[in-house]
Amino acid sequence: MKKVFALGLSLSLLSISIIGCSNNSSGNVIKIATQTPLSGNQATVGEAIKNGAQLAIDDHAEAFKKLGFDLKLAPYDDQADPKKGVANAQQIGADQSILGVVGHYNSGVAIPSASTYQKNKLVMVSPANTAVELTESGNKSVHRIVARDDVQGSADANYATKKLNAKSIFIITDKTAYGEGIASNFQKQAEQNGAKITGHEGITPGEKDFNGVLNRVSSAKPDFIFFGGIYSEFGILVKQAREKGIMAPMMGGDGVDSSDMYKIAGDAIKDVYYSTTAADVSKSEEGKKWAERYKAKFNKDPQSYAFYGYDAMNVLLKGLEDAIKKNGSKKPTREQVLDAVHLIKDYQGIASKVSFDDKGDNDFAKVFIHKFENNQYPGPLVGEEGKQ
Repeated sequence: MKKVFALGLSLSLLSISIIGCSNNSSGNVIKIATQTPLSGNQATVGEAIKNGAQLAIDDHAEAFKKLGFDLKLAPYDDQADPKKGVANAQQIGADQSILGVVGHYNSGVAIPSASTYQKNKLVMVSPANTAVELTESGNKSVHRIVARDDVQGSADANYATKKLNAKSIFIITDKTAYGEGIASNFQKQAEQNGAKITGHEGITPGEKDFNGVLNRVSSAKPDFIFFGGIYSEFGILVKQAREKGIMAPMMGGDGVDSSDMYKIAGDAIKDVYYSTTAADVSKSEEGKKWAERYKAKFNKDPQSYAFYGYDAMNVLLKGLEDAIKKNGSKKPTREQVLDAVHLIKDYQGIASKVSFDDKGDNDFAKVFIHKFENNQYPGPLVGEEGKQ
């Protein structure tokens, strides 16, 4: 009898298991992936984007359950490495339950990964990527809610030359697609405004000693320094520049938008500016409430790109919901979700309004210029420009 009972129980469990598998394969589970650096020296911002996306999933899980779907986040760590990003993108493409991607943080990772998304007809909504090439390549999978480097670089140059009266400028980049892209657009506008570029040097991400580059800066005696790269290197550059007596104002793009700048540069962070494509919404009533929710869930204050991770996910989920309804309440194909996201107009997010143009750029994207000051994050807002 024990054997018979055991056999009956085994068959029952097997039956339940088969039913469960059948339900999953029939489309009950819908995943949205994130791809950001979750380890390494850029994890602070990468994790903030993922956390913002998780809050959006949490907010909509019940509504999708009523539609008959189990909504889940599938976070991937791209390690700020293009090869890892592409490898992850291939895994994401192979998982048929994934219908979209929120990412990346680094344009140099997003550009090659996006080719894999396109092959799999997966929609990508970026909360942070600014490289012009991303949406100029003709890749229909790519969408972003932030401003491009041609807008951001120009805004930075206008502020440097017109507000800070920069005449001789030294440019340093981390030689990545993002760093070179924003620096190139900065240089073009700065020269149009009458400034002279007195030097252009590159560093390697992960380096800790920038004395060689800074010696060349010291010899050139610029009255302004622009950096195209990420906060993990810029913080060290600022600290070492001030230690060498180089006191010219310094500026970076949105890659240096992080509270970690204060930790890395310390008291040396004087006359340092940064642009960002992320608005500071933490001071609005809605933004304050959202920041409180974020802190309650993750036990930390949100970085600015956490808000954009939230908005990017909400935009993708709006497209997903539209695609489900258009498909007769059945699970849509990846291509149907892609088409629905592309058609989104006038979506009001917590940080940005979103309408995608034909290339996947946001008509309402803006650039905000801040100053690192008094250990305040985000730093005081000193300038703002819209999409050109």
